[in-house]
Amino acid sequence: MTKVVLARSVVVSALGADLDTLWESLLAGRTGVGPVSRFDASHYISQLGAFIDGLDGCSGRTLFAELLDMLLPQLGGVPQDCRLLLASTKGDVDLLQKQYGQPLAAELVFETVLQDVQKRLGIRDQGLNINAACASSTVAVARAAAMIAADMADAVLVVAADIASEFVFSGFSALQAMSPQPARPFDATRNGLNLGEAGVALLLMSEERARREQEPVLAYVSGWGVANDAFHVTAPARDGRGLIRACQQALSKAAITPGQVAAINAHATATVFNDAMELVAFNAVFGDALPPIHGIKGSLGHSLGAAGGVELAVAARALAERRIPGTVGCLQPEADARGMISGGAQAFEGDYLLSSNSGFGGINAVVILHRGEQ
Repeated sequence: MTKVVLARSVVVSALGADLDTLWESLLAGRTGVGPVSRFDASHYISQLGAFIDGLDGCSGRTLFAELLDMLLPQLGGVPQDCRLLLASTKGDVDLLQKQYGQPLAAELVFETVLQDVQKRLGIRDQGLNINAACASSTVAVARAAAMIAADMADAVLVVAADIASEFVFSGFSALQAMSPQPARPFDATRNGLNLGEAGVALLLMSEERARREQEPVLAYVSGWGVANDAFHVTAPARDGRGLIRACQQALSKAAITPGQVAAINAHATATVFNDAMELVAFNAVFGDALPPIHGIKGSLGHSLGAAGGVELAVAARALAERRIPGTVGCLQPEADARGMISGGAQAFEGDYLLSSNSGFGGINAVVILHRGEQ
């Protein structure tokens, strides 16, 4: 099977306009969560969110387009023959607010967003958007890795982005999934998430092409798995069966045992049932070999379709330095997580890191990274 390399990763988030700033902020335990100023949130159950500085819609274009302005130039030139995968749950959703009561704008169709990314980067592939709820970018990376491993492509660009619009904010408020306080992932007193926004671009290549073109090897994508628990439209299965199966698929693809996984980046939304489900699943898969766990949504909020891609960019950096940032907001860890989760950075030994995401509709996705060359 062809080895898959993560060659480039760029990020824009509420904790900075690049990956280096984000990484240092995570290690320092900072948070980008603060009062909502983009719209009036006084009538929602939470008035907190993690918003990107300078993303304000003042240009007259969509917020999504402005986010791409910040993100894509960081990539530099990309291979024009690479395949393109977009991962977004809502795209230009702020157009819904601008055009309420009018016919839907063409820009709300994801093909228009894909064409914009194509044009900006000079990519020939028409691409496709993967909308798998909050696991969208993790599923996109799994698909990209599968394409490369099967010699269907030797370079795939994954672009993942979502904005914190009032439309999305109102939906999560109606579901009573948001917390009026800063989110507390894996904390015994957690009561909901904070919404955020982010953009991330990940260039995956076959190892042979990466070496030929002298691209860095940030990490190897060695395993991936996707499974649906078929339980409920929004709630996860309490027994974690979908996530367990996705973990097992990823471990099998990577040809490693659970004990070789040195750290876990969890979905860790801080909702009562999601965090509990993850701990059930991880304990079932890893047992006594459960490694250190962390989550970054207490720092970045939940950026929906972009969340998994941002977390994989962070995971590659964590493997390079063999340490994971602390889980901001977790002061009293759940009983099943005690000793595994910390509010401060944790060092680890080993070369494999598992990153998981779960989303509405019962979707669960897992990617395992292997440490790249340092």
